Amino acid sequence: MKKKLIDNFPFVSYTKQTYEINEMGLRSRLFFEWMNTRRTVRDFSDKVIPENIIENIILSASTAPSGAHKQPWTFCVVKNPEIKKQIRLSAEKEEKESYENRMTDEWLRDLQPIGTDWHKPFLETAPYLIVVFKRSYELENNNYKHQNYYAVESCGIACGFLLTAIHDAGLVALTHTPSPMNFLSKVLNRPENEKPFLLIPIGYPAEECWVPDLKRKNISEVCVWI
Repeated sequence: MKKKLIDNFPFVSYTKQTYEINEMGLRSRLFFEWMNTRRTVRDFSDKVIPENIIENIILSASTAPSGAHKQPWTFCVVKNPEIKKQIRLSAEKEEKESYENRMTDEWLRDLQPIGTDWHKPFLETAPYLIVVFKRSYELENNNYKHQNYYAVESCGIACGFLLTAIHDAGLVALTHTPSPMNFLSKVLNRPENEKPFLLIPIGYPAEECWVPDLKRKNISEVCVWI
């Protein structure tokens, strides 16, 4: 493969496969219809998933763009039952406090159609928990803190890729955000430059799995042409 240098950095030629307009329309429509079947699930099976599948999903997430290509994320996969139990107990403690003292009445009313509360049994039932950590900086050999740029935005995009890859593999997930999440750093013994960003149980849906009958916004509600 031919390379060229720009300011002494190597660049490689890139060619993207393109499609005829009709095929493009079909592919985009079929992909939307497939993604529109994705649902957030709280009823998980404990059926084990081969680890290579989880790694492939994470590699797909890691193809996300990031500020200055710093890839400021760590995907921590938790399968140890004792650690999952620790996470559940800590998360439920924070969630109980939130539901009873932190959340506004408006917030609680908005959650009623979803049917959630502070109990989080799925944190133990799901075979894996993927804890996404945001890396604010990298610590170099001389203890210099090399900043990562747009770490929040980059991690958000990577998590979108992650959820898409999970769905594409035929699995289900839940985006869980116990607040505060600092306990995850302690339980998982993560370094100072990593901060918890998202907690995602992943697995098969339980044989009896229920989700709220929710409707997504239509195109006129989410898109504006100018």
